[in-house]
This record gives sequence, C-alpha cells and structure tokens, in this order.
Amino acid sequence: MPSPLRLAAHTVPDPMDAPPLRWGVVGPGGIANTFAGAVRSGTRSQVVAVGSRSAERASAFARRHGVARSHGSYEALVADDGIDAVYIATPHSEHREHALLALAAGKPVLVEKAFTRSLAEAEEVLDAARDAGLLVAEAMWSRYLPQYDVVRQTVASGALGDLALVQADHGQRLWPDGPQRLSDPALAGGSLLDLGVYPISFVDHLLGDLDDVAARGTLSDLGVDVSVGVTARVGDTLARMTSTMAAATPCSAFVAGSAGRVELAGPGAFYGAATTVRLYAPDGSLLDTWEPDGAEHGFRFEAAEVARALADGRTETWSMPWAATRRVMTVMDEVRRQVGVGYPGE
Repeated sequence: MPSPLRLAAHTVPDPMDAPPLRWGVVGPGGIANTFAGAVRSGTRSQVVAVGSRSAERASAFARRHGVARSHGSYEALVADDGIDAVYIATPHSEHREHALLALAAGKPVLVEKAFTRSLAEAEEVLDAARDAGLLVAEAMWSRYLPQYDVVRQTVASGALGDLALVQADHGQRLWPDGPQRLSDPALAGGSLLDLGVYPISFVDHLLGDLDDVAARGTLSDLGVDVSVGVTARVGDTLARMTSTMAAATPCSAFVAGSAGRVELAGPGAFYGAATTVRLYAPDGSLLDTWEPDGAEHGFRFEAAEVARALADGRTETWSMPWAATRRVMTVMDEVRRQVGVGYPGE
C-alpha cells in the first residue's frame, strides 16, 4: 500500500537557540515596536539602541522597551559601537538611504519589507553589502516562519503532484482613512509594497522566477495603487496574487496540484505566526494538519536567523537570500509599470 500523504516536518531551529545579538533600530514606528517585543520575548538577543530624527520619539521607544540608548539621528545610531546589527523600520521610500548609511558604518542590516522601492535601489544596497562583505537581508518575516518551511518542503517533495495553481490574497481596510504614508506617493504608498509583497513573496517562495507577469489595478487620486491583481506562470503552473487597501479580504493562500492541495489560513492570515497549514486530497478530504507551537512574536524567527547567519560568517539568510529579494522586486517593478504607479525621485 502507498504511504498516506502527509505534510513535511519543518526544519526551522528554535529562535532561543540562536546566538545573542545586540540590535540597533532605525525608525521607532509601529513595526519596530513589534520587532523589539519579539526580540525581547522570543530570542536571547536584545535591542540596545534606537535612532530617530526625533529625539523625543527615540526616547519614548527606549523607555517602552527597556532600550539602553536612544539617539536623535540615524547617523548617531549606526555609529553606535555597542550594536552588532541594524534593523531598518522606516517607510519604504527611506530604506535604500538608511540601509546604505548602516552599511557604510560597517553594520550588518535587516531591512523591513518591501526591501526598497525598486529593483534599481535594491541592487545599490546589495552591491554595497557585497563590496563591504556585510550581511543584508529583507525582513519578509513570513518566509522565516516554520509554516512556510512546511509548505515549501511539501511542495518540493512532489507530494502534491503536478502543480496547477498557487493563489494568495492580502487585503486590509487601510485607505482612505488609514495611515497617511499609504496614500502618499512620496513615501512609496499604495497596497503593493505594503500588502501585495506578501502574496508575491509567497508565490516566489514556492515557484521562483515568474514568467508572463500581467497586472491590473485601480489608483487613488494621488496616483498610488489601491487594489492590484497579478497573474503569472511557471511552466504549466498558474499563479494569482491580489492586494487591496480598500477592503478586508480572507488573506488566505493555497497550492493545488494533481495529488493534493495545501491551504494556509488562520487568525493571522496566510502569512502570520498563527497560520494553520492543512493538506487535502483531491476529493476534499482532510489528510493532515500542521499547527504552530506559538502564535506570538513571529518576528523572532527573522531576528534569530540573522544572528545565526552572522555567527556562521554568511552575508545572506537562507530564508530570504538576495536572489529572492531581486525576484520579488523585479515582479513589483513590472506590476507598477503595467498599473502606472511611479514614485517621486525615481
């Protein structure tokens, strides 16, 4: 009898087993708060310094998270001799500048997604890291999670048979009454770089290089993308990716093949730390389920992987290598070209 179809076991190490690292944070916004909490509670590392253009904001962040030093400029933060690596959490429009600033100061860098506004900017950062022999990685946190490893290994094993369709959506009601940065072209606003990067990176994680990218979208009165739909192909496998900041969507994802289907869903959506992975037979019967051990502090996995990479002397992380960042940025550049979205200064 053939063995029953099962999900692969993940191979992601416990973040608490990673070596300790002293982090400096550039930009004390909402996502930096999440990162600092995850580092404190889910790893042996610690955030020891924070920098902002506002000394008051940096000081408030430091008090909130028990951070030893706050700096009133990004230049002072990257010059801090007491940090081992820099986490960049400023708006997309600033990622290139701040990553280059940290690399010039000799600091390894973890850059929040989307990595930069464009592939051209990404190449500048990657070239600077290569020339300096320093680590740089994109903080696409979902790709570091155990559930993504489960799905990747299951697909790579051929257990699903011939892949027919990969699909993912990400929609949140963030416009027109949400964060101002999402409406502002100068801050690289829109749904694509903030939300659409998740479906695109998910598909890239499983399929790699995408062919025949086709996109349609709707734009705001200021010219940023409100909603985007993307299709692409790899061989006989079709991929569909959607994002919108005008409405809440299921935020689910699936991979369907001739021998089975994997679905990702949960309170944190397909990309979250609470995501459940389910494996179905072609007749719809449930064959296997994978549940995460913990639903909190999902950013701990990316922080731990950077610490392990630095300890090993690597300049890339396994979960988000430079080639993956390049592929994702290439697709998003093409989507913006087709939809008609440009940013000031490009």
